[in-house]
Amino acid sequence: MTWYDANARTMPWRVGPQARRAGHTPDPYRVWLSEVMLQQTTVAAVKDYFNHFTTRWPTVTALAAAADEDVMGAWAGLGYYARARNLLKCARVVVADHDGQFPATRDGLLNLPGIGPYTAAAIAAIAYDQPETVVDGNVERVMARLHDLHLPLPTAKPELTELARHLTPPQRPGDYAQAVMDLGATICTPKSPSCGICPWCDSCAARAAGTASELPKKLPKKPKPTRVGIAYVGRRTDGALLLQRRPDKGLLGGMLGWPGSDWVETPPEETPPIAADWRDLGAEARHTFTHFHLRLAVRVAEIPSEAQPDQGEFVPLDRFRPSDLPTVMRKVFDLARASFEDDS
Repeated sequence: MTWYDANARTMPWRVGPQARRAGHTPDPYRVWLSEVMLQQTTVAAVKDYFNHFTTRWPTVTALAAAADEDVMGAWAGLGYYARARNLLKCARVVVADHDGQFPATRDGLLNLPGIGPYTAAAIAAIAYDQPETVVDGNVERVMARLHDLHLPLPTAKPELTELARHLTPPQRPGDYAQAVMDLGATICTPKSPSCGICPWCDSCAARAAGTASELPKKLPKKPKPTRVGIAYVGRRTDGALLLQRRPDKGLLGGMLGWPGSDWVETPPEETPPIAADWRDLGAEARHTFTHFHLRLAVRVAEIPSEAQPDQGEFVPLDRFRPSDLPTVMRKVFDLARASFEDDS
């Protein structure tokens, strides 16, 4: 804690140790929003999104009242889009059922949509100073090295959580949770840990054994399969673009995108959304998701003004923002846009 008091990272959602001592308390809304954004995403990637969200929707009540498409658009590019859908669901439950106040206990938080054990523990500890055990990837790495535990992840998760629980103090548990995460992010790093300046160096079993750089052990990852598909980018003669909002459930749920085929392991059948002279760009939009690689062939066409699509709807060019598209769909658009510009 002495190390954290002197070295805490400055983050837009964090109330630092000096501010806490001055009587400032964390805003549970900002803590919750940051924790949801940080799931499977880096701090560097999240900061701008967090600042944009809290400027546009400064309270959970404001977020709960937002239009779904506005929130999904603001989330575009951050990935793992189920988080954005659950973000709205959770905000609306907090406002409707809890008078706009987040529950102060881990069990109460677990009853909210999209909040799992880790997020519930983090909010309870950081926002409400409850003595909950907060274990993310940084904490797992610190605990594995501190105790020289060679059991591989994810098998080791329960044991690492128990080891972390024994160290969680009743005083300042929120600051302690952030201290261990900061330690893992800045000193006990995945590669080349800075053991010489670590406040726990004298207690670290892996440092004594010379095994710190080997830990935590991990089970071998299965190779990711590759799926393929087709994306159709149609431009009407007045410049409007043919877009389609994906179903709420499933990958990229609720996001805007280009009509197209299913994403499968063998080349799919052509299923254009409207009759037109579609041409193959001869280029692919490539993207990697958590469980698979994706390669999308891109088809483009100029659509007559009177044509009616079988899928999607035309969006006027002055209402279209590429930033509202998820990353893979922006990659498709970049390829198509270059083609349209060449044609003109």
